[in-house]
Amino acid sequence: MTRATARRRRTASALMALALAGGASTAALTLAAPAHADSWRDKEYWLAESGITKAWDVSKGAGVKVAVIDSGVDGRHPDLGGVLAGGADISGAGKANGQESIGAKPEHGTLVATMLAGRGHQAPEATAKPSASATGPAAGPAAGPDGVVGVAPEAQLLSVSTWLGSANPGGKSDQDQIPEAVRWAVDNGARVINISLGSTSPEWPQSWDAAFLYAEQKDVVIVAAAGNRVGGNVQVGAPATIPGVLTVAGLDRTGAASIDSSSQGISIGVAAPAEDLVGGLPGGGYADWAGTSGATPIVSGVAALIRSKWPEMSASQVINRIVTTAKDAGAPGKDPLYGFGVLNAEAALKADVPETKVNPLGSISDWIRVHRRGNLATTDPAAEPAPSSAAPTLPEATVPVAEKPSQLDSAVPAAVVLGFGALLVGIVVAAAFQLRAAMRTPPKDGPDGPDGTGRAEPEAVNPVDSSKPS
Repeated sequence: MTRATARRRRTASALMALALAGGASTAALTLAAPAHADSWRDKEYWLAESGITKAWDVSKGAGVKVAVIDSGVDGRHPDLGGVLAGGADISGAGKANGQESIGAKPEHGTLVATMLAGRGHQAPEATAKPSASATGPAAGPAAGPDGVVGVAPEAQLLSVSTWLGSANPGGKSDQDQIPEAVRWAVDNGARVINISLGSTSPEWPQSWDAAFLYAEQKDVVIVAAAGNRVGGNVQVGAPATIPGVLTVAGLDRTGAASIDSSSQGISIGVAAPAEDLVGGLPGGGYADWAGTSGATPIVSGVAALIRSKWPEMSASQVINRIVTTAKDAGAPGKDPLYGFGVLNAEAALKADVPETKVNPLGSISDWIRVHRRGNLATTDPAAEPAPSSAAPTLPEATVPVAEKPSQLDSAVPAAVVLGFGALLVGIVVAAAFQLRAAMRTPPKDGPDGPDGTGRAEPEAVNPVDSSKPS
């Protein structure tokens, strides 16, 4: 077996273990009856603490479609009335509209959807007497005072069902489903794609390149979960490692990086609450849960708020607005636990953020050009997005221009070599001349030498006086 083949098999093996990023944490799900759910609304602490309720002063996500690539979304849940605008099943094992809950964690997609765009509901007994939570800060944009309200309660969802975490009776592998789901979402009008799933490998199949490149070229924001340590994701795994994807890490209830419900890696862009979460279940129930699966729709919801407020803003600018306004945490600057920092939805919607044309989290097209060496048929580039009204911030990336070598620099080594060669020749010639002259000099004071002994003395050499400067 060649090294390349072994590597491909390891990658495929890791991807076959692809699991919903909150799956391990959902083992501790607390199920509840669907009746009178206003108490669940009170548990949504992130709405206020992450600045979402204040961001609703500016936008609630109207007019934006968000695709949820997951285990299917139950559109009959009371908090999702009127939320679903379409869907598809990619697995081959679910319903065509993507609203059947399938896979190893069938409840997962509905949990994600309610946190992202839930609208709450009106309890039957509340028609005459409003719920106490109706006056709370989280009740503002919801269609009803009870149940779960999402971060973008006026956005619409596209449910793209996939079968992950166990053998798919529909026959399609994880490697096949993910890129097909991304392409379907892009082609059906998604402006934001939520992927609350991950793998244990940072690598992804080359077959995914074209789909994520397609989303980048069509100016779609992709938000993905970093994964959870308790689920075996010590480091961020694909697809959250793909350049240009906004990767979400998890926070505990104190706002620190979660030990269980997060992982770490250089691709993390922002951190959001991932513990003590609540969401809706298929059939109308609710559950407590945890994981970056739940942190991801919080960030996707904020992306929808931004795209609703500024429809012409590019995906790169949307991501830049989220990470630039994040509250720095951990080590100063970007770090592998918090990325650029902790999500601040109010600042993302209200702060004066300068414009950028560069995605701060990179570009899949640049990565393909460098790492695949052009071994990919790319799609036609999308039209340039219309510029936003914000003033520019980050400078455009520039490539240094190589300077031509100086002629003087090239001449110096040659001159040094020639100089040493001439010196050596001069020394040899002088030595030969000196020896020849010594041999030709006749002896002085007669044939027996100066002392009359007949011994010839060599020519005296004048001593050097080291006390005098030369």
